[in-house]
Amino acid sequence: MAKPLTDQDRRKQISVRGLAGVENVADLKTNFNRHLHFTLVKDRNVATKRDYYFALANTVRDHLVGRWIRTQQHYYEKDPKRVYYLSLEFYMGRTLQNTMVNLALENACDEATYQLGLDMEELQDIEEDAGLGNGGLGRLAACFLDSMASLGLAAYGYGIRYEFGIFNQKIVNGWQVEEADDWLRYGNPWEKARPEYMRPVHFYGRVEHTAEGVKWVDTQVVLALPYDTPVPGYRNNIVNTMRLWSAKAPCDFNLKDFNVGGYIQAVLDRNLAENISRVLYPNDNFFEGKELRLKQEYFVVAATLQDIIRRFKASKFGSTEFVRLDLSTLPDKVAIQLNDTHPALAIPELMRILVDTEGLSWEKAWDIVIRTCAYTNHTVLPEALERWPVDLFHNLLPRHLEIIYEINRRHLERISKLYPDDTDRVRRMSLIEEGDVKKINMAHLCIVGSHAVNGVARIHSEIIKNTVFKDFYEIDPQKFQNKTNGITPRRWLVMCNPGLAEVIAERIGEDYIRDLDQLKKLLQFVDDDAFIRDVAKIKQENKMKFAAHLEEHYKVKINPSSMFDVQVKRIHEYKRQLLNCLHIITLYNRIKKEPSKVWTPRTIMIGGKAAPGYHTAKMIIKLITSIGDIVNNDPVVGDRLKVIYLENYRVTLAEKVIPAADLSEQISTAGTEASGTGNMKFMLNGALTIGTMDGANVEMAEEAGEENLFIFGMRVHDVEALDKKGYDAVSYYNRIPELKQAVDQISGGFFSPAQPGLFKDLVNMLMHHDRFKVFADYEDYIKCQERVSALYKDPKEWTKMVIHNIAGCGKFSSDRTISEYAREIWGMEPSLEKIPAPDDPR
Repeated sequence: MAKPLTDQDRRKQISVRGLAGVENVADLKTNFNRHLHFTLVKDRNVATKRDYYFALANTVRDHLVGRWIRTQQHYYEKDPKRVYYLSLEFYMGRTLQNTMVNLALENACDEATYQLGLDMEELQDIEEDAGLGNGGLGRLAACFLDSMASLGLAAYGYGIRYEFGIFNQKIVNGWQVEEADDWLRYGNPWEKARPEYMRPVHFYGRVEHTAEGVKWVDTQVVLALPYDTPVPGYRNNIVNTMRLWSAKAPCDFNLKDFNVGGYIQAVLDRNLAENISRVLYPNDNFFEGKELRLKQEYFVVAATLQDIIRRFKASKFGSTEFVRLDLSTLPDKVAIQLNDTHPALAIPELMRILVDTEGLSWEKAWDIVIRTCAYTNHTVLPEALERWPVDLFHNLLPRHLEIIYEINRRHLERISKLYPDDTDRVRRMSLIEEGDVKKINMAHLCIVGSHAVNGVARIHSEIIKNTVFKDFYEIDPQKFQNKTNGITPRRWLVMCNPGLAEVIAERIGEDYIRDLDQLKKLLQFVDDDAFIRDVAKIKQENKMKFAAHLEEHYKVKINPSSMFDVQVKRIHEYKRQLLNCLHIITLYNRIKKEPSKVWTPRTIMIGGKAAPGYHTAKMIIKLITSIGDIVNNDPVVGDRLKVIYLENYRVTLAEKVIPAADLSEQISTAGTEASGTGNMKFMLNGALTIGTMDGANVEMAEEAGEENLFIFGMRVHDVEALDKKGYDAVSYYNRIPELKQAVDQISGGFFSPAQPGLFKDLVNMLMHHDRFKVFADYEDYIKCQERVSALYKDPKEWTKMVIHNIAGCGKFSSDRTISEYAREIWGMEPSLEKIPAPDDPR
């Protein structure tokens, strides 16, 4: 049972958590008991913790529903332009606490549950993460939904309601083992099925060109059933909608099957259709060209566009009589944002609807499509770019293939006119890549079919213009923009680090939560001893709490006064967890060599999932855990160095580890990480960054001052120069004794005595096939880590640097990012206006 809050605690927390008024608490208790009563089945008198969780969730949801309905009425009456954010991933995490924060209910719920003899934290822990994403791209979508609601934009998130989200990771004997994430097994109190908006989606079949127009016939139909989840803005009474589609087989069995005894098979075959929304593909920054994945991509796009057009036609100044029939005004009322190329089929699908169904001319339809759609690029890694085989398209989506060919014909005609003798350019810019297997380049389709193309950090957007999409930039420079990513300060500060949020609010007021730029005001407290003490104290409390969590869940004891050095993200060669490993080994060897020297104690934590088919990434996990086995059990080292693998890294674990971290590892090869958002979360929560000049690190260094980050390694131009010259890993290995020692220990079986050759493949990759040049940055990284250790010995100077970082976080709010999307891409104006609550007169 958690300790009750003292009056002083409660006063401290009132601002950011909401007022715990007596009426509020009494009402919440009444509603909680009512929900609990209806939750319990008649023959069961004893409530379980899960019953209590559902009662609390339903009580909080009651506060959402009235606002949700009023928001939709508000949009219907005002008829604003609407933005549709299309994403194959929404990595939402848990909903209960986030909802309480945004509705200012957290204190009242805390008090009500306490008076009922319950512990709110325990109840929150029962909620399953909605893990419908792999990493950055899906979590960004979740932050964007929060910001769009908080900025009063009429916005809808559209995706797939995967029955199984990102797998649960177990570490067994140091290896990753995947388990299915059955997140819906106990039900989901936050969603509402909307069968009245079910839509048919067609696959396969053939195309007939008739006098009346083009017809796509003999198709197989799958039904898309929508589930709606409310998305509350921050204390503005606006509640937007995330609509996720679930695949259902149609009910029209062929009756002749009954007579020939095929009834059972006919029912069983329904599963094939419903597999479309069964499972999230667990690949991050890697393209897997499977038919089921293409089906998922078309499924979400086809269902969503029907919904968008239905809503567009029905909405007109709140009048039910008037129906918009003229689709030429679609771009004035609808903005579609494609989150990477996964929903790229929205472009040919919208063309198909406008030309085949609505009867518009090609030119008119194409103009509408371009003005409606915009595309966000998330990666420059070639293996991540989607290229679908033409044969697969021909079979699954024959009409869309025809449309893409026509888009390409007209596009190449334009290129040929601009560059009459440049056949190579025409080949490079084609939507169809010739080769052994003809493929459709989905990024090219997105660029040609959109009015805006953006990268997600300034350096990334420049790389796109100068290299990957240079040809396209040269002919349409006005299309290309940058929108540096951001994170929502509600979840990533107020919710996960209330102590720090409160200490900041005491100094500068709480308006910074909706205007993160106000954090700049903290610079006046950089030398204020009381503020420095408060910030350091909160960090230490968070570390103690996380150390207790590790002891409870991982059965490991760590030294809470050691530096918490954290690298949590997907396991991928380009994110260079291997560079981190080389530092751990070097540090270990140094301590062994001079055990009597005074070392800065470190607890190094690495966490993240490897795609199940990514052999190298899985070997990296095994290497980290093997290094940990040796280091953690060496009595000479003691608690001066510990290595912990954080199993099953996900949103909920991030919310615990990020507020406790001292050092944030952001060490990708310059030019490979599009942006990163974990880097921003650590910065906002008072960790210092050790990182390369890559992704958003560049802008973080600019905002906080480069002297307040630990920047090391090659810049993008150095990497390019090294590529030209030829990267020779062996030369670094021969020149740097500590590097040679570490690599020899890995390859010689020092960390895998039972299987000496276990890591031979990893070493061979590092020595001969390393695209990400780990050895080239090793020396500078080690020197930089020495500076980190030295500064950590001076807590006051360390904390001053932390304050500089927190003060520089203003730019990295997703509210700023979304305001830029709204004004510069969608043609909408954000607003901080509050709409009346359900019980207020309108």
